[in-house]
Amino acid sequence: MGLPAPFDGYRILHLSDFHIDLVPQLVEATNAVLEGVETDLAILTGDYHAHYGQDDAHLAQPFSKIFGAIRSQDGIVGILGNHDSAGMADILSSIGAIMLVNETVVLRRDGEEICITGTDDVHHYWSPAARRALEAAPPDRVRVALVHTSELAADAAALGYSLYLTGHTHGGQVCLPGGFPLLTMGMRREYAAGLWRIGDMTGHTSRGIGASCVPLRYNCPPEIALITLKSA
Repeated sequence: MGLPAPFDGYRILHLSDFHIDLVPQLVEATNAVLEGVETDLAILTGDYHAHYGQDDAHLAQPFSKIFGAIRSQDGIVGILGNHDSAGMADILSSIGAIMLVNETVVLRRDGEEICITGTDDVHHYWSPAARRALEAAPPDRVRVALVHTSELAADAAALGYSLYLTGHTHGGQVCLPGGFPLLTMGMRREYAAGLWRIGDMTGHTSRGIGASCVPLRYNCPPEIALITLKSA
């Protein structure tokens, strides 16, 4: 499926794995990076929380600040990660994000469309509904999959998706020199960070903004990516 001409050059800002309550100073650091960045769509691929089972309400304020720094023509679309409760979707929706839980949103420009399908986390909260959501998106459109982990990448590629955006691994968080990850959070190493391909589908695994368990990164800097869609 070829990219429709109105979407040639379409810019997607990919942010993931904030874990913002572990290092609250990341709000200011993130906003400093976002300053002056203009994009067509902002994508969030989960893990806003650092701690399991804690109340989410206190995260509304820091994410309101981050959302205020995002300059995105078509808004903000997000999914949940394995650290996030269902309530996190309500909080982020209330401050301006379109949260997809096994759902598809259609983007339109000059009479042409592309589809963004977002699943619930399939690492800790697997449900067949996630794969059904990928299957349900119109096959005659360019489709982008948002999944917190790479565990549905082969499925998405087989279904003809063009782009798969994910996070979860933090790029390893602690890596050997050169960025070789020691741990990949249960994911295959070839999908642990950066760009990769399965057949005709391109994937991008964000190294993420924050850190999990301990506020430490080694040979693995945080990442905010700007992805530009181009016609073949």
